[in-house]
Amino acid sequence: MRVGLRGVVIALAVAAAAPIVIDANSTPASARSEIRLELGDLLFGDERYWEAIVAFERAKEGARSDQLARASRGLLRSLLQVAEFARARQEAEVLAGVADPADAASRTLYADALWASGLFAEAEAAYRDALAIDPEAGGARHGLARGLAARGRLEEGLAEAQAAIAAADTPEAHHTLSTIYRRLRRYPEAAEALTAYVDRLPGTRRTEKAQWARSEVRFLRSFGDRPALDIPPEQAARMHTIPFRLERDKVVVRGRINGGPEMDLVIDTGAEQMVLSKPTAERHRIRPIVNTLSAGVGDIGLRGLEMGRADSLEIGTLTIRNIPAIIKNPPLSGLPDTRVENSISPLAFGMSAIIDYEREQMLVGREIPEEPADVVLPLRFNRLAMVRGVVNQDHPKSFIVDTGGEVISISLATANTLGMVPVRHIPLQVFGTSGWDMDAFLLPGVHLAFDRIQYENFSVVVLNLHRPSALLGFHIGGIVGHRFLSNYRVTLDLQRSTLRLTRI
Repeated sequence: MRVGLRGVVIALAVAAAAPIVIDANSTPASARSEIRLELGDLLFGDERYWEAIVAFERAKEGARSDQLARASRGLLRSLLQVAEFARARQEAEVLAGVADPADAASRTLYADALWASGLFAEAEAAYRDALAIDPEAGGARHGLARGLAARGRLEEGLAEAQAAIAAADTPEAHHTLSTIYRRLRRYPEAAEALTAYVDRLPGTRRTEKAQWARSEVRFLRSFGDRPALDIPPEQAARMHTIPFRLERDKVVVRGRINGGPEMDLVIDTGAEQMVLSKPTAERHRIRPIVNTLSAGVGDIGLRGLEMGRADSLEIGTLTIRNIPAIIKNPPLSGLPDTRVENSISPLAFGMSAIIDYEREQMLVGREIPEEPADVVLPLRFNRLAMVRGVVNQDHPKSFIVDTGGEVISISLATANTLGMVPVRHIPLQVFGTSGWDMDAFLLPGVHLAFDRIQYENFSVVVLNLHRPSALLGFHIGGIVGHRFLSNYRVTLDLQRSTLRLTRI
């Protein structure tokens, strides 16, 4: 009886606990590569991505040119699944050198790696290149949908996401469609799209990814016919000027939740939702609806928290109703009492903002005037506001614009790419939303550039941002906080997708 390669690979995969042994003396190199390629495909399909990485790496040994391209594609897909974004970026360049230039699928995968590296403009250009090769490339249309949405072109992004689904009905395209619907405050459609995402996941009934998505569906549906982030029309049409005070390098405003007494709220553009402590939620009758997954700076990494809904939020002349809120339960213990307890972000409400540190006032509105500025940086809003910075002249990275942060920092992964060896290692005590960051240290002698804003021989804080990056789906290069922003009148313009900075 003849047994084909597929049968050999299946037999090897079934014996998962046993080492894979291929006789190099009796098996041609290309045949060994073929076996490893098919094994890698099976492991990838079974969501055993780390094992697939090994299989695809070994498949390169003695591979023909066509097999080498297949191995590189499989390896790159696997690296992206496990959030190994730095390695994925390197493998993307390998793929670019071995793939057929007319292969739209390889070009799309290359663009996916650029996106995961936080190189959003380059990724969008590569997606358009793939579509020039094949206008029906669903993966490229999905990538373009993400790019358009990140630049605030939500209706165009919506059309591209729907076109992506028509071309290739993938889970990822439905997830992006749900995200765009949510930003458009169309929660029923967002819930339907996210349900479609869950239904198309491999191993849907058992994966943790599916469980979190189902929780999100329940939350979206809990709004019923209540319009999310609802602002009265007469308020939505104008700008609101809200005074603030600076306290411990935080922008603090006064506001009311659910008609309660005035309380302090920190303006934190580094958070994608309103965030409340458990006592605050209980005091204002905000009950938890579902659990959600959060990630921030700290050794806990990924962290389960509760999600609820506030009926109203009043800040100055602005009233918002039906606001999603993260409840910090279970709370962290053993942290300094200087941490932020309750915070909001105008960007999470779909509103642009001007933060005038000199006058200590914040202006918010659906649309804001385009004022002259000393520096204008392209802004991408991918759950959080991101701008491009360049580290040590040669390393473009995406930085979170974080009014709730204090310093300028880079990620540990960014620091590792610089090849810098400090004279002495200076560990730091840094606490974040996920506890103490035991990996934090100070790195002197860094050059940072944000267009014409230059920091020469600068000392940056290095933070472990791997878990937040994995949750967002792209590499966070660093964070710019109060030390950077407080020198300017800061305009975060979602409609024009710009960060405008005017020196004060």
